[in-house]
Amino acid sequence: MKQHIQHIKHSTIAIDVGYGNTKSAWALGSDITMNMFPSLAPLAANTALNSFGGGLFKSRNVVTVEVDGARYEVGPDVSISGAHVHTGRALSEDFAATPNYAALLGGALHYAGAREVDRLVLGLPVHNTQKYAAHLKDRFSGSHDFGWGEIHIGSVLPLPQPLGTLISYIQQSGKKYDPENAYLVIDVGYFTTDWVVAHGYTVDDTRSGGVPGGAAHVYQQVASLITADQVQPIEGIERIDKAIRESKPLVYFGKDLDVGPYLKEAMAITQQSVKEIQTRVGRPDDLRSIILTGGGAQLYAPAIRAAFPQNVIHMMDVPCFANVRGFYTIGAARQTARTA
Repeated sequence: MKQHIQHIKHSTIAIDVGYGNTKSAWALGSDITMNMFPSLAPLAANTALNSFGGGLFKSRNVVTVEVDGARYEVGPDVSISGAHVHTGRALSEDFAATPNYAALLGGALHYAGAREVDRLVLGLPVHNTQKYAAHLKDRFSGSHDFGWGEIHIGSVLPLPQPLGTLISYIQQSGKKYDPENAYLVIDVGYFTTDWVVAHGYTVDDTRSGGVPGGAAHVYQQVASLITADQVQPIEGIERIDKAIRESKPLVYFGKDLDVGPYLKEAMAITQQSVKEIQTRVGRPDDLRSIILTGGGAQLYAPAIRAAFPQNVIHMMDVPCFANVRGFYTIGAARQTARTA
């Protein structure tokens, strides 16, 4: 069901289509509005059964998005049940080039009420930025119709995801930010872990990078451990994700299953990505601090603290929005400079 959204012209919209969640930020008057929904884009159902309940059942907050002739369902109330093939979760290196990505982006534009956007800022994993930046510019600049009328996008600015957090951190820190020394930003996403080392506004490419390995790898390990212990396989890592985040039991064939013991054992898998960060960053004695962000930050924090015991580690407030907040700041500043 399409939610009624007021259509407005945007100077800048920032959208971070992540493997786990799709986040967006835009100006509404003098305030910055942010929105988030799961990065799930299953094929849309042909019926809306809640509409037959005589008002008793609540309609789901989802929107149907058309991409290349196919209809996808995205939004806050999209179903999280079923295997990846049913939920439309795309966990692949070419995610930015998939119809799922386009559907999620279209949904984010819908919830922002966008019909005309001067500058669209998008995020990419560090190790994929070079490969897919040109694709995103070509694919999403110009006019589009996702099923509810034409949307025009003036220009597209793809950015490595951790840079958004760096800008958000600089804004929050104010004069406490030390541009003369290095900061390490670690962004633990759903499917990738990315990091950048920056001196002021200059990124050190030789010490920055990204690898597959994020929250989903922990959830997949939990699922494997449950399957081995309980015999019956479990494929719904979205439900495992929800149970862990809400600290609630997992409903497993009618019984409440405590995922805590499985999570504790699965945490060992986080050391693989953290070891890669250590190797690329090198000696950390020159780091003013480590900035930890992303939806999987809490899961990887113990391994990161163990790997960098002498460094100050700062966990971003509401880390899932840190990148997109910074993206909006960058896009708005570029747009202001352009029109000045």
